[in-house]
Amino acid sequence: MKISVIGAGAMGGAFVEGLLKSDTILAGDITVADPTEAKLVRYAEQGASVTTDNAIAAQGSDIVAVVVKPWIVQRVIEEIKPVLDYKKQMLVVVAAGVKSEQISGWLDDGAGVLPFFLVIPNIAIAEKQSMTFIVPVGASDSQTATVKAVFDELGGSIVTEERLLAAGTTLASCGIAYAMRYVRASVEGGVEMGFKAADAEKIVLQTVRGAVELLQTTGQHPEAAIDQVTTPGGVTIKGLNEMEHAGFTSAVIRGLKAGL
Repeated sequence: MKISVIGAGAMGGAFVEGLLKSDTILAGDITVADPTEAKLVRYAEQGASVTTDNAIAAQGSDIVAVVVKPWIVQRVIEEIKPVLDYKKQMLVVVAAGVKSEQISGWLDDGAGVLPFFLVIPNIAIAEKQSMTFIVPVGASDSQTATVKAVFDELGGSIVTEERLLAAGTTLASCGIAYAMRYVRASVEGGVEMGFKAADAEKIVLQTVRGAVELLQTTGQHPEAAIDQVTTPGGVTIKGLNEMEHAGFTSAVIRGLKAGL
């Protein structure tokens, strides 16, 4: 499996970092392209091929991933289009808000387009912990399975409809920032209660990790798990109720919907 990643910015770089930690994809089968040579040095040092020429990067790979700002996607596609093999290659586009109809138009060579995927991961992909959304366009089941396998190794993924991409972006890509804001608030609370900042952060991160592991392992509904730790008249239910009085659940939902 050879993968080319065009764009080594925040998301493209995170994608490459995750790929370089892969157990199934060799560093030598990864090509990274970016106009800024300084961004490429670290990947070359880890064994990836690097180039400042997008067209060179796009040649010969099984999957070509365009991971750039939305307003640059058209230019990059038009740049690599002449070298793409429409019969053998698959294209992944990671750019929020770019529609499949637009990409189809940019790719059309008069005889059709190659299979492509709209993909929205989050920056935790660098640590193989992304939640990634995949929308196949003109792809077969086996091609979709191939692309999904790549992103499953870099966290978890879900094949979905294009109409749900915006919701997926706010729930998982924006959502990682919302989770981090909760962590920050909890750490600040821990400091106010007397812990050193570093200790408070360690406590909160492990607590959040434990909550995630518990829910994933048991399959419990969050409220069922909450019931196990809310003793009648105890401190947990008092804390939860105070958060709800301040609009905790409503604030989370409103924040998510604000991104649509």
